[in-house]
Amino acid sequence: MKIFKFGGASVKDADGIKNVFNVLEQVGHENVLLVISAMGKTTNAFEVVIKNYFDKSPELQASIQEVKKYHNQILMELFEDENDAVFGAINTIFSDLESFLQHNKSPNYNFVYDQIVSLGEVLSTTVVSHYFNSRGLKNQWIDVRELIKTDNTYRDAIVDWDLTQKNIKGLKKKTLNITQGFLGSDENGFTTTLGREGSDYTAAIFAYCLGAESVTIWKDVPGVLNADPRYFENAILLNQISYREAIELAFYGATVIHPKTLQPLQKKEIPLYVKSFVNPLLPGTRVSKGADLEPQASCFIVKKDQLLISLSSLDFSFIMEENISEIFGLLHKYKIKVTLIQNTAISFSICVEDKFGNFPELKNVLAKKFQVTYNENVSLYTIRHFTEAAAETVAQGKEVLVKQISRETMQIVTKEA
Repeated sequence: MKIFKFGGASVKDADGIKNVFNVLEQVGHENVLLVISAMGKTTNAFEVVIKNYFDKSPELQASIQEVKKYHNQILMELFEDENDAVFGAINTIFSDLESFLQHNKSPNYNFVYDQIVSLGEVLSTTVVSHYFNSRGLKNQWIDVRELIKTDNTYRDAIVDWDLTQKNIKGLKKKTLNITQGFLGSDENGFTTTLGREGSDYTAAIFAYCLGAESVTIWKDVPGVLNADPRYFENAILLNQISYREAIELAFYGATVIHPKTLQPLQKKEIPLYVKSFVNPLLPGTRVSKGADLEPQASCFIVKKDQLLISLSSLDFSFIMEENISEIFGLLHKYKIKVTLIQNTAISFSICVEDKFGNFPELKNVLAKKFQVTYNENVSLYTIRHFTEAAAETVAQGKEVLVKQISRETMQIVTKEA
């Protein structure tokens, strides 16, 4: 079986869904499992719904209607018959949302988040499945929540691999299967999510459990590039890279491949392809086993909107292991991800990503034991296989706050000059 993953950009509108159909017509669809994300910016739109729900905002219904209007517009462009069963199926999903909002008693934001945001993937796969059937491409729609089982760490759930593998092994083959990315469920049947952008990970989970032939992630780029073309000119395609290199790039923040995706594939040596849904017959990038697959060019990764925090002792004593252990315990508690570390005898600097907005609270706790200084909105550049010329390109016109070099990697924290 082959696993194909299509992200939100590929199904953002009716033309996108038609294009996914055309891609399958060109590359084949027998014995294929499709993993599909929410359409376009649906996840963001549901986050607005959640905010309005917790704020008890009068805009709650309007925000729900925005999501419904967006999906109905796509339906109208895909289906000529307004009595098609897909309209009822989509209305049922929104009715379930309304029912949840009326009856929910949990004050747990993360729990509520997963129950609501997950509907984006349910909506997209329902539309795609019905559309394919209408075009004569018969398929089996699968509720991934019945297969991928996790703990109850809402918004970043941990997979129960034994139970998940047992469930997935019974999947019907020799047909086109369509399921949702990003989702699972806990032992009580409540929906969980695998972390933002977790659909790639879903594809890898299925591939591992099925012993798949390959995984293909379909993107709006020709494959894995050595740099994000939004920030760097003359980005080039990497035709093939090793699992190790891809994991390194993902760890440092490359967004083409989700960080958790590669480990299960590497364990069973299942190749990963990154291809263009615009030009599906192009070879793209192959990620597979082999130490000889290192890129010959420097690879650039940039993470924007980072925080550079410097901690020093109040009495000029050394920052020792027990201090660092306490600091990391707090970072874990407040769900703040560390992207770079640098320390001296009496100071400890970290570049972090505060995606949950918990830094103000953490800062107050740290200030009880340390002197805390910080720079907001800094950028962290990582250069794999760096050269001095590559470093100069990154630093040009910027104030360099931290520079750190290892054998293969250079990291530079900058602020606009």
